[in-house]
Amino acid sequence: MERHFGRQLETLQLNDICACILRVGGTNCDAETQRALEDIGVKADIVHLNSLVAGKNLLDYAALILPGGFSYGDYVRAGAILAKGIAAKLGKQLKQFVKEERPILGICNGFQVLVEAGLLPGFDKVSGGLPQAALATNMLGYRCMWVHVRHENHGKCIFTKDIRKGKVIAIPVAHGEGRFIFDRENEREYLGKLYDEDQLVLRYCTEAGSHAEGKFPINPNGAFHDIAGVCDSTGTIFGLMPHPERAYFGWQLPDWTKGSKVLEYGDGKEIFQSMANYLIRRF
Repeated sequence: MERHFGRQLETLQLNDICACILRVGGTNCDAETQRALEDIGVKADIVHLNSLVAGKNLLDYAALILPGGFSYGDYVRAGAILAKGIAAKLGKQLKQFVKEERPILGICNGFQVLVEAGLLPGFDKVSGGLPQAALATNMLGYRCMWVHVRHENHGKCIFTKDIRKGKVIAIPVAHGEGRFIFDRENEREYLGKLYDEDQLVLRYCTEAGSHAEGKFPINPNGAFHDIAGVCDSTGTIFGLMPHPERAYFGWQLPDWTKGSKVLEYGDGKEIFQSMANYLIRRF
């Protein structure tokens, strides 16, 4: 069955929708991401970039996921090589994908790729271009730990649309280059744009919901304004440093043995569920 996003089929079911999980050498979170999507009911193909170049069509998929890992060893800068590779090899397909507002999710290394590709924060509403932000080296080295993030979005981001604003989410991070920054000359202007355009999605916070204010380890990397995730101006492209696929099932939670009953799901499920709900509405 063809899976073109623009098809108007009243009988289309969630399990008829298929997402592309893009991988290259160094990707290492593709299987966990696939498992999360398939648990919700979204089909998910793990596709190597070379396969899309050789014959598969990105436009046969309803969503694109760039999972975590260390694409191409994170040489040069984290995500930089894959970002340029996607632009060079999939440029036309990707532009059409973005134009049709099909969802794109970048997790950790995927977030780095989207920033390097100029798709996030995407203030100019152009699909790709020069980076407007960076995910710089952590202030205190590689961090692999559970953190809390607060949902700040008012409803634009389709990946968190069904999450209550202000909710605190428990979720793990695992990165060495996750410090979200703008250049000093533009950081206040760009921060204003994030707020004005409702593109600020997640900020690092305490378990009670107070913003980290840059304090380690509540803010694990030193990110400007405690930023953990942003979306583009349409709300259909979303990047975050934490790993929702590692907080999807209850047995993945660090305290899962403490209670009398293991929770079925963790907070990460809500991000994938929100995307699935968008796809159902859009089809």
